[in-house]
Parts: sequence; C-alpha cells; structure tokens
Amino acid sequence: MKILVVSGFLGAGKTTFIRTLAERTKKDFAVMENEYGAVNVDGDLLEQTNDLNIWELTEGCICCSMQNDFATSILTIANTVDPEYLIVEPTGVGILSKIIENIQKIEYERITLLEPLTILDGTMYDRCMSEFSEICEDQIQSAGRILVSKMESAAENERCSLKQKLTALNPEAEICVSHYTEQGDDWWASLLTSYLDKEIPMKEERELDLENLGLTEASLQSEQELILFLQGVVSGVFGDICRAKGYLPAGNGWLRFDVTDRTYSVTGIDKMPEAKAIFIGRQLKRNWLREVLQKELYVEVSKRAIRPMRKRSKV
Repeated sequence: MKILVVSGFLGAGKTTFIRTLAERTKKDFAVMENEYGAVNVDGDLLEQTNDLNIWELTEGCICCSMQNDFATSILTIANTVDPEYLIVEPTGVGILSKIIENIQKIEYERITLLEPLTILDGTMYDRCMSEFSEICEDQIQSAGRILVSKMESAAENERCSLKQKLTALNPEAEICVSHYTEQGDDWWASLLTSYLDKEIPMKEERELDLENLGLTEASLQSEQELILFLQGVVSGVFGDICRAKGYLPAGNGWLRFDVTDRTYSVTGIDKMPEAKAIFIGRQLKRNWLREVLQKELYVEVSKRAIRPMRKRSKV
C-alpha cells in the first residue's frame, strides 16, 4: 500500500484535489479523512466520487493527540482493505512533518510513503504566514510538491512573486503556480510513483488557540437566508471565523456553503444523508450559531427549559 499525504491549510482545496486525482488517474484509492472537529463534512462529499473507500478520524489531529489511533487505522486499512493507494488528508492545521514521522514509524515492505504534497491557497498566503506561520512553513518545507490554488485570475507578476517566496522556503520542491488541472496525464501518474527520499526536519508540537463547532440538524428557510447568514460570518458577527463549510436544506433544495478567510460561496448539492456544518476560529458565538442554523431544534430545547411557575398558596 502506497501512502500519499495531501496537506494544506484550512480551505486550500484538498478535498477538491483528491476528487480530481481519483478522476484523472482511475486508480484504486482509499481515503483517510482527519477533520478538525467532531463533524466530518468532506467525507460525505468524497463518497460521491466513485470507487473511494472513506475512513474518518475526527475530534483530534493525527499529527499529535490522535497519532496512536492514526497508526492503528493505517495498519487496519493495509491488512483488511489492502488498497493500492491510501490518500491521507490531514486537518488543515496539521503539522505535516509530524504526520510523516508517524507514518514512517509503521513503514515496512507493505507500506511505503510517497512524496507528500501541499495545496496552497495563494490568496491566503500572507495571512497564513502572519497568523499561523509555524504550521504553514512546516507544510511548505515538508512537501515534495507545492500546488498553488485559487490564483487563476492573479496577474503573472503576483504568481512569480509567490513562487519566489515558496522557493526560498523549500528550494527542492516542485512548485506549480498554474492550476493543477492544466497538468498532463504523465504528471498525474508521477504523483503515485514518486517516493519520499529525503529526511524531513521535525518540529515541536504546539497547541493552537483555535476552537471549532460542529452542527447537524441544521436548516434555513431559503437561499437568501443562507447568504445573509454567510455575510454575517465573514463580517465577524459570529466570532473570528477563519474557516466554515457545510451543507443543509434551504427552502426547496439543498445548498453547500464554503467560507475561507473573508470570502464565501454557495452552490447547489444533491440531498445528503444529513445536514452538517463546521466552524473554526476564535471566540465563536456558539449559541448564536446554533440559534440561527438549528432554529427549530433550538426553539424546542428552549421550550423544554422553561418550566411554568406554580402559584404559591398563602399560609
């Protein structure tokens, strides 16, 4: 079983890349999803891609607190499913060098590590390096390939400037500033035949000051209501949210939403098994988020919490 780690900071586009990888290579994949929180949104989306076996690890990070579960899960997949390839998608705040170290501890003749890659949202580079420099530097320095996303409309000088910054951090990496969908079949095949052959410097583990809130049973009355809600999210009404995503019924259909930094998008989606949403950031206004997205559930719980007061009889 060959293991390809696809890392990248929150909202960089890892799940979209994995779906494209499956479509372009037509290989037998299993995918291990590690979500930052108790609700896994991306796992359900990946299951829409044919011939993918999805394994989910939630409520922890495979680079630190869940490393034993992570190692056990890899060995279980190797010994039971035995896919040709296992794609590992860590949480966006995962330390890539630690994930590589954890996999190397269980490498043997049936488990080999391919050259890891990092998806980088070019529009978020400066903010990530300012607020989460340790994580972003590690994801860049530990990768064999760095694929820049969301820079298709950027000017050529902007892309060249970003490539120079990335080269300074990792001069040995292949850096693709043009979108990966422009690559030919040989390039896609090379992702699954290039093995990790260099030593990765390890970093110390540090706790992040990010919190998360996962919700199910969410719904809204209409698309307009969802758009108003997302405008509130990006303007800081519900806390300093750096990443949010999910899907829920809104009006007569289902909608998927995605928030990265100060931008959001809404697209249609087929009906899902259940509504899911995840919010990551600082100082989250949890009750307000629940009140908006779980309105019916919130009202029902509130009604149960209110007890009618008994009239006291005079003595």
